[in-house]
Amino acid sequence: MATRQTQTLARLMMAPSVVLLFIWMIVPLIVTLWFSFQQYNPLNPMRDGFVGFANYALFYSNPAFLSSIINTLLIVGSVLLITVIGGILLSLLLDQPIFGQGIVRILVISPFFVMPPVAALVWKNMIMHPSYGVFADIARFLGVQPVDWFAQYPLFSVIIIVAWQWLPFATLILLTALQSLDREQMEAAEMDGANFLARFWHLTLPHMSRAITVVILIQTIFLLAVYAEILVTTNGGPGYASTNLPFLVYQKASLEFKIGQASAGGIIAVILANIVAFFAMRAVGKNLDR
Repeated sequence: MATRQTQTLARLMMAPSVVLLFIWMIVPLIVTLWFSFQQYNPLNPMRDGFVGFANYALFYSNPAFLSSIINTLLIVGSVLLITVIGGILLSLLLDQPIFGQGIVRILVISPFFVMPPVAALVWKNMIMHPSYGVFADIARFLGVQPVDWFAQYPLFSVIIIVAWQWLPFATLILLTALQSLDREQMEAAEMDGANFLARFWHLTLPHMSRAITVVILIQTIFLLAVYAEILVTTNGGPGYASTNLPFLVYQKASLEFKIGQASAGGIIAVILANIVAFFAMRAVGKNLDR
């Protein structure tokens, strides 16, 4: 057991990193909060000043605000559903003794290492393009009209791209949890006559519950900030059909140069992220305490 002196020494050694991390986080937040109460346009810096909560009111009254909140939650929920279910199925498959198992695992995990803009460009120009994409070639081969995915199903297309990127992460975490399962329990259950579904429901799934909650927590934090895939593929359109909260903040800051409204949107995004993280942490804590 560590003595009081060693604990004090450990805290002192960690203090510089903790202080730097705190400054790294708190300074941008304070600056964003300050700008959210200011009227500031970099193209016309003379017209600035304190405007109170006007930026929040303007951002809230934006026609795209409600759609962006709904789209943000739809992206998070849909991607989590696809990646958790897909990750469980893939981890069960990769846990089987198959030929070239190591190569197959590398190929399954490799999409996670592709940068989001690159992945979005590949899907946009090589897979989902309505004229010369892979899906268009398959549609013509089957004798049906190719689908313009980003015009007809923009949000669904973004969800598919983001899920493709995050599926390897979920698979890797769940596969690691699956490989720590006691094989003797599985063999005993099989000898007692339990079929595959019964073993999965009563042994495998409860054993993977902690890993599933960790996947949900980590992915939720990053999915609330999805931006590059939307910018590269749909640019938030058609209309506001694929605009989420981070992309709306980008539009206010980089296209309309309304820094105050963009900062207000950023603060709203931080509040939303903390609310979601709070409930996710409660779910994770309950599972980890079991």
